[in-house]
Amino acid sequence: MKFVLGQKVNMTQVFDENGVLHPGTVISVGPNVVTQVKTKDSDGYTAVQVGYGTRNPKNVNKAQKGHTKELGNFSNFREFRGEGTLKVGDALSPALFKVGDEVVITSVSKGKGFQGVIKRHNFSGGRRSHGNKHAEREPGSIGGGLRTRVPKGMRMGGRMGQDVITAKGMKVLMVDEAKREIIIGGAVPGRRGTLVEIKG
Repeated sequence: MKFVLGQKVNMTQVFDENGVLHPGTVISVGPNVVTQVKTKDSDGYTAVQVGYGTRNPKNVNKAQKGHTKELGNFSNFREFRGEGTLKVGDALSPALFKVGDEVVITSVSKGKGFQGVIKRHNFSGGRRSHGNKHAEREPGSIGGGLRTRVPKGMRMGGRMGQDVITAKGMKVLMVDEAKREIIIGGAVPGRRGTLVEIKG
């Protein structure tokens, strides 16, 4: 079980040994520290809790200070299910992954705010012809009739983005342990600075 937390930096390009160009996303892997190891005896399941990032000590509550003790003031915590040999206080590095490894990426996609049905649900819109006024991008009828409510799942305008996206089968293009960076092939969901989970 291999896992690490990082932040999305930007996109780049990587040439492989055959000279083929691959698009990639740079993930900055900062300090990853194991803050808790959960077992079936004590917690009912096995998992490893990892702390990432830093936070101003004055903004850390007493419960978190008591939990992490001298390990640090972390801004993010994530749990990874499964058994392992890690202990509390162990540090995780990008060297856990090798070039060519298949990984699973989980992050929050970009928020796009309130969007209409054409952008949000790929509606085609109304006719752009005579007799159609101010209705080119309207959703149209939602099926009134005898119904006195809007049924669940009706495709309408609303907030778009900011969803937890899990991308499987992505490959590691490059690992730079000195810079603490991992380059993942393709586009990783989210904006710059998004917290990214990488699992092998």
